[in-house]
Amino acid sequence: MKYLETYLKTIEERGNRQLADSIRKTVDNIAPKYLEGFSFCDHEVGLLFGNVQSGKTGQMFGVISAAADLGFPVFLILTTDNVILQQQTIERVREDLQGFCICDEYDSEIFAENCLVQPAIIVLKKNVRTLKQWSNILGSTGFMRGNPLFIIDDEADAASLNTMINRNSKSSINRYLDDIKARSACSIYLQVTGTPQALLLQTMSSGWHPYFAYYFQPGNGYLGGDFFFPTEGAGDCISYIDTLDNPLEEALMHHLAVSGIMLTAGKKVSNFLIHPSVRKAVHGRYQQEVSKALADLKGKCRDAGFAVELKQRYDRMNPDKFRKKDFNEVLGFTQELLENDKVKVLVMNGSSDVSSGDYASGSNVIIGGNTLGRGVTFAGLQTIYYTRTAKKPQADTMWQHSRMFGYDRDAGLMKVFIDEHLYKLFGDINATNNSIISQVERGTADVKIYYPEGLNPTRKNVLDNKKLSVISGGTNYYPYSPENDTIADIDRLLEAFDESQPCYQVSLRLMQEVFSHIKSEDDFKVSVFSSIIEMVLADRPAGQGVLIVRRNRNVAKGTGALLSPNDWQLGASVTDKIVLTMYQMTGEKGWGGEKIWVPNIKLPDKMVYYDITEDSE
Repeated sequence: MKYLETYLKTIEERGNRQLADSIRKTVDNIAPKYLEGFSFCDHEVGLLFGNVQSGKTGQMFGVISAAADLGFPVFLILTTDNVILQQQTIERVREDLQGFCICDEYDSEIFAENCLVQPAIIVLKKNVRTLKQWSNILGSTGFMRGNPLFIIDDEADAASLNTMINRNSKSSINRYLDDIKARSACSIYLQVTGTPQALLLQTMSSGWHPYFAYYFQPGNGYLGGDFFFPTEGAGDCISYIDTLDNPLEEALMHHLAVSGIMLTAGKKVSNFLIHPSVRKAVHGRYQQEVSKALADLKGKCRDAGFAVELKQRYDRMNPDKFRKKDFNEVLGFTQELLENDKVKVLVMNGSSDVSSGDYASGSNVIIGGNTLGRGVTFAGLQTIYYTRTAKKPQADTMWQHSRMFGYDRDAGLMKVFIDEHLYKLFGDINATNNSIISQVERGTADVKIYYPEGLNPTRKNVLDNKKLSVISGGTNYYPYSPENDTIADIDRLLEAFDESQPCYQVSLRLMQEVFSHIKSEDDFKVSVFSSIIEMVLADRPAGQGVLIVRRNRNVAKGTGALLSPNDWQLGASVTDKIVLTMYQMTGEKGWGGEKIWVPNIKLPDKMVYYDITEDSE
C-alpha cells in the first residue's frame, strides 16, 4: 500500500486539507534528499522542528509514512517519560496510520511474530528500563542486523542528550539510545522539537548534532511567538502585572468573562493557567488565593458592581472565531458558574493527581510548575498568569513552559498577565527563535545562537564545556598571528575607505568577504565570526555594520588589542552593530617584515553568542 497517500487521505477526509498540504510539503522537502538518498550503511541524525504546539505530530507521521513507502521496516517513536503522553501517542498512531504493525511497550511478541511483514511502529517512553528492554529485544530478534532503523524522538532535546558529558561518562538514557542505534545495520535518528537550542549546540563528534534541519511553518490560526512578542512594543493581549493593583483578581475576572463568552457560545472548555514557580508551597498559596477570590466574587456576583466590571471586559473582547452571545446571557451564565462553584481550581505538580480529563471541559483554573511543560496541552487556554523566574533562566525551558501557543487560541479573547522583565526575556527568546528559523531556511550549515547576558540557551549539563565557545558582545576580539591569503585582495576590498572620516557604515556582506581572506591558527576562530555575520544576514539580508580602516600602523605584535585609544573609544561608542577595525601593519616589530592586515571585531553589546568548536575547523 502507499502509506503516505493513505495517511494524507485520512487527514483530508477529516476536513483538514491545509494540514495535509503542509505535511506533503514537509515530506517533499525531506524525502528526496535525506530518505531517498540514504546510504543504508550510516547512522544519520536529522532535525524536524516547528513552533511549540504547532502540529509536529502530524508532520512526524507524514515522514514515517514516506519512509515506509521507501522500505524502512521499523520505526521507534520516543516520548518523554510520561505514561499518559505515551498512551496518547500510541492511540494517535492507531487512529491515524493504517497498514502498520503497531506495538506498545509490552508488545515484544507481536513485534517478533510480525517478522517485518508489515512495517512496525513501536511507541516507547524515554525510560531507562523500557529502553534497555527494547535494546535487548531488537538485538535478540536479529531483524536489525540487515535492516535500517528509523527513530523519531519527540522532544528530542529533553532526556535524550548526555547529561554527563562533562564528567567523561554517559547518562543512562543516552547510553541506551546509542545501544539501540548500534543494534541496527544503519539508522536515521529524527530529532523533533520546538526548542532545538540544545541539539544545535551538540558537537558533531558526539553523534547528536543534526546533519540536516528542516523547519515547517505553522498553519493559519496559529498564535505563536510573533503574536505575543512582536518586534516593536508589547502585544495587545499583554498586561504587565507590575502596573496592576490586584493582578491576580484582574486575571480571574478576565477568565470569568472569557468563560461566559466561550461556554455560552457552545465551546467546550475555557482554561486559565497560572505558572508562578516550581515550588509546591507557592502552588498551594495561589490555590488558596484563587479560591478565596472566587468565594468573594460568588458573594457579590448579583451586585450591580459585578455586572459593570464584567461588562467592561465583555465589551473589550471580540472573538475572531465565533460570535459572542448577548451580554445579559453571558452575565447570567457567569453568575451561575460562581454560585454553583463550577469554576474548578486544580493544582498540577508531583504531589497532585490531575489528568487531562479534569480540565477538558467547563471553566478551569490550573496552577502548577514543571508539569505544565512539554507534551501537556490545554485546550481553550485564553488566560495565562506567568510569574515564574529563575536565577539563571534557560531559554528552551521558559519557552516550553509558557503553553500560550496553539491553534485553538482566539486572538480576540487572549490575555497574558506577566511582569515586564519576563516579557522582555520572552521577546529576546522569540528573536533568537526567528534567527534560528531564518538560518535553517537559508540552508546555513552552522546555525548560530545568541541571547542577552543572563539568559542561557539551555541547561549546561548537556553542553561540552571543552568545545563550547562563549563570545561576549562589547568585547574586542583579534588574532595573535593572523594570515592574509593575499593582501592584495584585502587592499582592493578596503581601497575606498581612508582616514578622511573616522568610520564607515558598510554592508555586513563586505565584512564577510574581508574575513574570507583572513586565516588564524590561534584562539581567534575566523569561521565563528563569519558564521555570526551569516546569522545576522539571515535575519537582515541588508544588515549593516561599522568599518574602521587604518593603514601603515607600526604596532608591535602581541600588543593587546592593537587599537589606539581613540580607535578603541570609537568602536566602544557603537553598541548596536558589529564593528570591524582593520589595521594594516607595516610589517615591522614582529610581523615578519611584510605588510599584513589585522582584524579586530566587536559584536553588539550585552549579547552572548554560543558556538561549538570541533577538534579542527
